[in-house]
Amino acid sequence: MAAFPEVGGYVLRERIGGGGFSEVYKAVNYTYNVIEACKVVYLTNDTSVAQRKDLDKEIRVQAALKHINVVSLIDKLIVEPNADARYISGVYMLMEFAHGGDLFDKIAPDVGVSEDIAHEYIQQLVAGVSYIHSIGVAHRDLKPENILLSKDGTLKVSDFGLCAVYRHKDKTRQLTERCGSLPYVAPELDGDQPYDAEPVDVWGIGVILFTLLVGNTPWDEPTGRSHEFVRYARGEIFQDDPWNRIKPTALDLLTRMLTIDPHKRITLAEIAAHHWFLRKSQISNKDPFTRAEMLTEGLRRSGDMEIANPDFAPIDSDAMEVDTEDARMAVPMASQFTQGLQLFSQTQTGRRYVQQLTRFYASIPPDEVKARIIAALTSLPGKIKYQERPAQHPVRHVLRVGGYDARREPFKGFIDIEEYNRPDMGKISYIVFKRDVGNPISWKQLFRALVYSPELSPVVCRKQR
Repeated sequence: MAAFPEVGGYVLRERIGGGGFSEVYKAVNYTYNVIEACKVVYLTNDTSVAQRKDLDKEIRVQAALKHINVVSLIDKLIVEPNADARYISGVYMLMEFAHGGDLFDKIAPDVGVSEDIAHEYIQQLVAGVSYIHSIGVAHRDLKPENILLSKDGTLKVSDFGLCAVYRHKDKTRQLTERCGSLPYVAPELDGDQPYDAEPVDVWGIGVILFTLLVGNTPWDEPTGRSHEFVRYARGEIFQDDPWNRIKPTALDLLTRMLTIDPHKRITLAEIAAHHWFLRKSQISNKDPFTRAEMLTEGLRRSGDMEIANPDFAPIDSDAMEVDTEDARMAVPMASQFTQGLQLFSQTQTGRRYVQQLTRFYASIPPDEVKARIIAALTSLPGKIKYQERPAQHPVRHVLRVGGYDARREPFKGFIDIEEYNRPDMGKISYIVFKRDVGNPISWKQLFRALVYSPELSPVVCRKQR
């Protein structure tokens, strides 16, 4: 049976994301005890010339990008179809691993973050995108799921699958390809005319700023088909929640970013000169642990952090099964920032690094909690589909879950259910929701709908106040 090859000395382990023709795996270098990520784009005999051309472009662009706010390419490997029966054919891109996970996994839905936190990360995002533009590349897919955090909390722009080279040797061209997700895409893409590249990314930064400040996206799509966008275009929406929660100076910059006419939209240079952008950072002098706590303040207020990390009593480690790999791999993940985010869990296999905050413990065994999750899923409004998938130790059950969020955007992910035997509680369960496709905030909304449902809420373990 074909397997994954080693890529630059790294072994591909658990799947951590992806969808469609590509997947992302955790990649481990056991010699140096280092963890990175590996994006795998599968190749077949049916892979078209155009698809190969896009892949080559993504690799060239990613290899050229060297900036603190951009995920870096470490190595690559291409296994052609039918070239080596031992290995799965595909393009393997070994990437910098974002230990801090998704930025928007740390944000409470419909709440957002403080203006100070939003300011810090928008400054970093503008720095990263300005650099990308400086080498003639437009990202064209700036959205919450493509904004990651490093081990020390630095913002990282990821996923250049839809990027375009719009300037080469001092010659600038307009773009024609329609791409991107509707809630984040710029309005000039709703048509068949060529468009300028840079204003598209400015619009994307504006949507991200709005989402940081209020915990949701501003509309379904920037067209006349969206009631919210029509009211925005008419200037009628600013007294409504959540727009009325945004302070005047931030709102001034936001509306300049979200100017409908791309020729009148603010530029990155003008953003950097705006008085909201130039205000002194209130968190740059904070230590990483404090910054992590400030980032997750909304989740603590909502009670989500009490669910992710209930205060179990210490137990004798000799009474537990110990998986040395879990324990060993948790060590390189530990930093002030990741510990401040509480990205570590007690499990049957010891202390484990878990990137998702969409996790909880249930006071009942795995079989029973699976039945309750399924019951809760079927009672939710909308068509949430689920399917049981094969599980591997230590996971007992895996549910593949998918549906559409309030913005009509698809989301998909997995729910892993493990057994956790504790001397003081007996056989309980550890459950992790792992988003695969879609907005992290939408995935968190699904998570909250389930853990606060009548079916699950009575058995969810919580931190005692």
